[in-house]
Amino acid sequence: MSTQQADFFPVQENPPASASKGMVLLVEDDVVLRMMLRTALESCQYQVFESESRPDALARLHADPDIAVAIVDLGLPPVEHTTLEGLATLRAVAIDHPGVKTIVLTGQDEEKAAFDAIKEGAFDFLAKPARINDILMAVKRAFLFHRKEQDLMADGLARLQFNARYADGLKAVREEAEEKLVRQVLKETGFNVYKSAEKLGIKRESIYYFMKKFQISRDDN
Repeated sequence: MSTQQADFFPVQENPPASASKGMVLLVEDDVVLRMMLRTALESCQYQVFESESRPDALARLHADPDIAVAIVDLGLPPVEHTTLEGLATLRAVAIDHPGVKTIVLTGQDEEKAAFDAIKEGAFDFLAKPARINDILMAVKRAFLFHRKEQDLMADGLARLQFNARYADGLKAVREEAEEKLVRQVLKETGFNVYKSAEKLGIKRESIYYFMKKFQISRDDN
């Protein structure tokens, strides 16, 4: 890694779990990229763990059940030039750790890889080379959904399940996720916009935007 790359993010010690925004697992066999991602995430106060293969990743998730988000490269050893091992990792995480939000980061056959990743339960997909800000925003969204799912489960609700057809693409999956979450929270608050916004951690204007976008009304419930 060049000096310019190394100085792009300030190096900080990994914060204790109690002081961090949450735990992130990096599943990436490229050491330089993994180092850059770790530094960026830690600069935003995330606690970061690293793995370079599927067995390492699954062992880490088993050892640290508080990990909420995983960034997964699809080109993992021992078959780095295909997506087979990365997709197998997504599949195993979805089965054994269904609460973990997986963000795919790969440079292989972007369109097909995106659809395959969604089929295996990926929360988001970013093509290499992805901007650090885009990766950080994806991580922030993943933590938001993870946190709200935990809140809903604490309220006795079933975990949200998104059933958009993968052929509809990433936009459809994201929009269905948004719609289901907003509908569920509005229903639980008796269509109280203020309480719904507070529960979702967004502005009231955003609730009205989603209601208009998805044509949600009190009569729907």
